[in-house]
Amino acid sequence: VSARAWIAIAAASLGWGTAGVATRAALEEGVDPYAIATLRSVMAGLAIGAYLMWRKNRRRPSREAWSVGAVMGVTNLAVPFILFTLAYQYASAGFVGLLAALIPLGTAIWAHYLLDDEPFHGRTLAAMTIALAGVALLVLIGDSGIGEAGQPVTAFALGLGAVASAAFGGVWAKRHRELYQPIELVGMQFATGGVLMVAAMLIIEGIPSGIGTVGWLLLAYMAAFGSFMPFLLFYWLLQHVSATRASLVGYVVPLVALITGIIVLDERLELGIVVGGGLIFIGVVLTDRTQRRLVRA
Repeated sequence: VSARAWIAIAAASLGWGTAGVATRAALEEGVDPYAIATLRSVMAGLAIGAYLMWRKNRRRPSREAWSVGAVMGVTNLAVPFILFTLAYQYASAGFVGLLAALIPLGTAIWAHYLLDDEPFHGRTLAAMTIALAGVALLVLIGDSGIGEAGQPVTAFALGLGAVASAAFGGVWAKRHRELYQPIELVGMQFATGGVLMVAAMLIIEGIPSGIGTVGWLLLAYMAAFGSFMPFLLFYWLLQHVSATRASLVGYVVPLVALITGIIVLDERLELGIVVGGGLIFIGVVLTDRTQRRLVRA
C-alpha cells in the first residue's frame, strides 16, 4: 500500500470516527436522529455540489454511473446513516464504533459473491468466529458505555443492519469502479440517498425545529469532516487498492470513536467493551490478513 493510500485510510478513519462522537453530542443537544442523518447528508451534498462547480466539472455521468450512484445512495448512505444514528441513542460512540469494525468482515463475504478476484475460503472461518465471539460478548455482557440508559441489544441490531448494508455498498462500488470518478459517485450517492432521507425525515419527524447553534455546528462538522471528506477518500481507495484493503478504515474508526468519546463525552470504558472489542479487532485483523494472502495466491 502506498503512502498516499495510508494517509487516505487514516484521514477517512478520523473523519468517520469523530462523526460518531459528534452524533452522540448532537443527540444530547436535542437534535432528532432522522434530522441528524438527513441534514448531515444534505449539507455534505451541497458541499460536493460547490466543489464540482469550483472544479468546473462538465463531464456528465453516464446512465450506468447513475445506476451505481443510486445503489450507493441507498446501501452506503441512507440505510447506514439512519441505522447508525439510531444506534447512538442506545449505546456509546465506542460501542457503535466497534460494530462498524465488522464492515471488513461483511466486505470479505460480499466480495466473495460479487468480485471475481477476492474469493472467500473456509480458512477465514476461524478468524471470523473470533470476531463474532467478540460481538456476542459485547451484547451478552450488556455494557453499552452509557450506563443504565443504554440498550446494547437494540444498538447491536441497528448496527448490524448498517454494517451489512455498508459492506455491500463498498463491494458494489468496487465491482463497477470503471464506470465512475470518485467525486462523481459521492455526488450521485448524496443526491439519490439524500432524497430518500429527506422523505423519511419528513414522514417520521417532520420539519426540523429548535436546533441551537451548537447543534448546527455539530451538523456542519459531520457534513464536512464526517461525510464529504471520508467518502471521497474511500472511493479513491476503492480505485487504487482492493475492496478488503480499503475496508481497513473500519479498523481505526472504533479506536478513534472510543478515545474521543471518553475524552469529549465522558463515556465509559467498560469491561464488556474492552474484551468484546478486543476479540472483534483480533478477528477482523486475522480475517483481513487471511484474505490478503488468498488474493495474492
